[in-house]
Amino acid sequence: MSPVIERVKRSGKQSRSSSRDEEATGDARRDRWRKHRIARRKEFVEAALRALDTHGPDLGMEDVAAEAGVTKPVLYRHFDDKADLYVALGQRGTEILFERLIPAINAELAPVPRIRMALDAFFTVIEEHPNLYRLLAHGRPEKPVSSDVVAEDKELIATALTALLGDYMRMFNMDSGAAEPWAHGIVGMVQNTGEWWLDRRSMGRDAVVEYLTQIIWAAIDGLTRQNGVIIDPNLPLEANKVVQLGRADTADSLKETS
Repeated sequence: MSPVIERVKRSGKQSRSSSRDEEATGDARRDRWRKHRIARRKEFVEAALRALDTHGPDLGMEDVAAEAGVTKPVLYRHFDDKADLYVALGQRGTEILFERLIPAINAELAPVPRIRMALDAFFTVIEEHPNLYRLLAHGRPEKPVSSDVVAEDKELIATALTALLGDYMRMFNMDSGAAEPWAHGIVGMVQNTGEWWLDRRSMGRDAVVEYLTQIIWAAIDGLTRQNGVIIDPNLPLEANKVVQLGRADTADSLKETS
């Protein structure tokens, strides 16, 4: 092979190798920048949660920027507008709620303690973040947002509860057709009671949780007794049904553990 041809081949290989190195370096740089932006956005959402505690649901972008220790232009590099921040706060609110609610719903407990634990998880979250709940439930951003977080979470929880109730009803040879209206009725009652409680605070969290626990259990106990099924409210059931609940899920995945 002639020296000229050999040099051309080597040059071509070096050029392709250099191109691949540059491409890899560019990809790595973009990946680092993407991760940095995600991390910064999360920091600003946490700052917005703190600002909500101070300023209430009517907080402005300047309040969030001040809490985060940046200027508004910096904040707008990570959020298109207040509606974009609103959606991010909604996603964070869902994470906070589900982190508490899923373990409670799936606890291997007797029926009444399990109901009580799930209700306490919900009321604890809205007690700790009342302004976040008010913002998401009643806030009116400057322009329409891409999702109604409270309505979507309500539907997810009702769908999961439908699967849970339906599976138990079938286990006891009962008609599971009532599971869906029951689930939506329970979720609606809990949400409405939660809003009333946030506004009035005429009783403590433990009291409102206990009242709702007894109401829900009385309905379940009444229905099962009508079908000849007696359940001890303070003994774990033979099979523990659990649900997988999350925004990315269909919220109706159900499995059984012994």
